[in-house]
Amino acid sequence: VAAANFGRYTRPKFNLVLLIILQLSLHTVEGVWPLPQSFTSSTERYPLNPKAFYFGYGRQSAAQQDCSVLDAAFKRYFSLIFPDYTSDNLSVSAGQASLNAETVWGALRGLETFSQLVYQDDFGTYFVNKTEIDDFPRFQFRGILLDTSRHYLPVQAILKTLDAMAYSKFNVFHWHIVDDPSFPYQSRTFPDLSSTGAFHPMTHIYTQSDVRRVISHARLWGIRVLPEFDSPGHTQSWGKGQSDLLTPCYRGSTPSGTFGPVNPVLPSTYQFMARLFKEVSSVFPDSYIHLGGDEVDFSCWKSNPDVRAFMQKMGFGGDFTKLEAFYMEKIVNITSALKKTSIVWQDVFDYHERVMLHIWKGTPASYKEELSRMTKAGMRVLLAAPWYINHIAYGQDWRNYYTVQPLNFSGTEEQKKLVIGGEVCMWGEYVDATNLTPRLWPRASAAAERLWSDEKQTSSVDEAFPRLQDFRCKLVRRGIRAEPLHVGHCKHEYQGV
Repeated sequence: VAAANFGRYTRPKFNLVLLIILQLSLHTVEGVWPLPQSFTSSTERYPLNPKAFYFGYGRQSAAQQDCSVLDAAFKRYFSLIFPDYTSDNLSVSAGQASLNAETVWGALRGLETFSQLVYQDDFGTYFVNKTEIDDFPRFQFRGILLDTSRHYLPVQAILKTLDAMAYSKFNVFHWHIVDDPSFPYQSRTFPDLSSTGAFHPMTHIYTQSDVRRVISHARLWGIRVLPEFDSPGHTQSWGKGQSDLLTPCYRGSTPSGTFGPVNPVLPSTYQFMARLFKEVSSVFPDSYIHLGGDEVDFSCWKSNPDVRAFMQKMGFGGDFTKLEAFYMEKIVNITSALKKTSIVWQDVFDYHERVMLHIWKGTPASYKEELSRMTKAGMRVLLAAPWYINHIAYGQDWRNYYTVQPLNFSGTEEQKKLVIGGEVCMWGEYVDATNLTPRLWPRASAAAERLWSDEKQTSSVDEAFPRLQDFRCKLVRRGIRAEPLHVGHCKHEYQGV
C-alpha cells in the first residue's frame, strides 16, 4: 500500500468508530493544524475518561482487527490523547463518535485531527467539543527532505522527524541520503561505497536494517519514503569507493588528479548504475525514486578529451546539456525497467514523459514562470523553491512560508492539476541532530497547512498565528523540540532538558 500512486480522492471504503463518554457542558474548541476543509464546532463538550475510552472498528469497515497500521495507531494515539494516563485496562463506554475514511491512511489523518480536538482543563480532566469535520488534502504530495550526507543524522533523529511529520499531516519523507560529502548508505552490492565514502565506516552509516526500520516506522505513520541517489553531479563521495566512475579532469593535455561528475561515456558507468539501482529498488519499496540531476558542473567534462571525442561522435557539438540529457535518459530507462517512476530536479527539463519535475530554485516570479512553462509541456511538478527552510532569519519567518500560493501562476485549470504538491527542504550544511528539530518545527508546519488546507480559508497569517502557537505547544508536549514562534509560554513546557 505504501507504493500507491499519488492519486485522486475516492469514495469512503470503511468506517472507524471512536467510543467516548458523552456529557453536556461548555467550552470552546482549540484549533486544529492543518485547518480542515470543513470544520463546525459547538460549545457542547464531552469529558473523556481514559479508563472508559476505546477505539474500535465499525461493523461495515473493510479494515478490521489485525490491520497493523490502525492497530498500532490506536495504541499510539491513546497515549497522545491521554499523555498522563498509562494503564492498558480499557472498557467500552456508552457514547460514540464516528470517523469515516476512504483508506487506512485517511483514518490516520482523522485520528490526528481527533487527537488535536482533545484538551485538558486546569484540573486535569480531558474534554472534546461536539464537532463535525469533513476533510481531505489539497495536494497529494506533502513532503519533507532531510539531507544525511552533509551531516549524518542518527536513525533516532529521523524517526522523531517522521513522528512530527505525521502530526502536521506530511506524507512523504524525501531521503537525500548521499551527496558529495559522504555516502552513508551501506550497499550490499557495493560495500566499498560506504566503507570509504562515509564519514566513518561503522558509526556514520545506514545499514540495510536501519533503512528497513525507517521505512517500517514511516509506513505506520502513513508516510512514504522516497530515496534520492543524485547523479551525475553531487557524487564526489561515490568515487572514493568505485574506481572509474567519476570523470578525470584535465589541465591541458594531462590529468589534474581531480574528478568531476559521473563519467557518462563509459559502458561500465551504466552497468554499475543498473546494479546499484536494482538493489536500491528492492530496499526502498516505493514506486517513486528521485534521480537528482541538478547542478552539474560541465567544466570537467569539457576538459576531458575522451568526453569531447564522445560528444563529437554523438553529434552533440559543444552542447553539454545534451550530454547530461543522454546520461539522465539512460538512468531513467534503468529505473523504469525496475518499475519505478522517476523524479528529477528542474535542471533536467527534457520533456520526458516518465519523470516528475522538482522545482527548487528561483524567486517567486521565476518559479511561477517555471511552473507555467513545465505544466504547459504536460509535465507533473513538485514545488520546493519557496520552502528551503534551512535558511533562517530572525523573527517570524514562518509567515513567508505560509503565504506561498502554489497555484498562483499563469496557466489553465488542466495545467494546475499537474502540480502534484510540494516539499519542505532541510539541507544539512549547518544542520545535524543538535538543531534539526527546532529549526524544522513549527516552521515546516506553515507549509504543511498550505499543502493540506483550502487556500481561501487560510489566507490570513494573523488568524493562523494563535492556532500555530497552540499547535507548537502540542508538539512540545509530545516531545518535539519545536522552537517558539514569539514571546509566550506553553501550559506544558518541554520536559526533555
